[in-house]
Amino acid sequence: PDFTAESTHGRLRWHDYIEGAWGVLFSHPDDFTPVCTTELGSVAQLLQSFTARNCRVAALSCNDTDSHVRWAQDILHVARLPTDRGFPYPIVADPDRAIARRFGMIEAGADPAAMPVTCRAVFVFAPDKTLKLSILYPASTGRNFGEILRAIDSLQLTAKHQVATPANWTPGKACMVLPTLRDEEARRLLPKGFEVEAVPSGKAYIRVTPDPAA
Repeated sequence: PDFTAESTHGRLRWHDYIEGAWGVLFSHPDDFTPVCTTELGSVAQLLQSFTARNCRVAALSCNDTDSHVRWAQDILHVARLPTDRGFPYPIVADPDRAIARRFGMIEAGADPAAMPVTCRAVFVFAPDKTLKLSILYPASTGRNFGEILRAIDSLQLTAKHQVATPANWTPGKACMVLPTLRDEEARRLLPKGFEVEAVPSGKAYIRVTPDPAA
């Protein structure tokens, strides 16, 4: 879904912000929390890597913009980044949890009498604005944004080529032919060809092909 909200970069309409690009939206329950501070700092450090993938990022936290602006100074300090150049990507204000509710970010099992707690979610959107990946993290586990970049690499590769990426894949490593492709289709669509790995079952379903983007 789309939304419009205030942010540290001014009023932001989500669909306009990610127009023509991949988008990453990651949520936080509160400002001035230790794990979240390191996470926003990590994304700031990796921002060029997201930009190189034509990916625009934004954080969402359930406080107002004034609070975000103050918190941003701590984030940059902890990340050992300059504090005099502004924060490099938007932190969206969601003090009434309206966006969190709309995106299904409210933590399950929360006390119904208390203010809803926003999950620590990561959403990745394709340029057509469809959701391609969602991950939920517990409050005690910091997000691994290197893994999120790796997942984006896989999403972008598989959006262009008829392949899937196996466990622990990184760009340049071998891929798998999609199970939905017949052998003759795979030979036509994947000029680098493929090899079938022999397995005890005798089934020819492990078809390995070089990374088509390498």
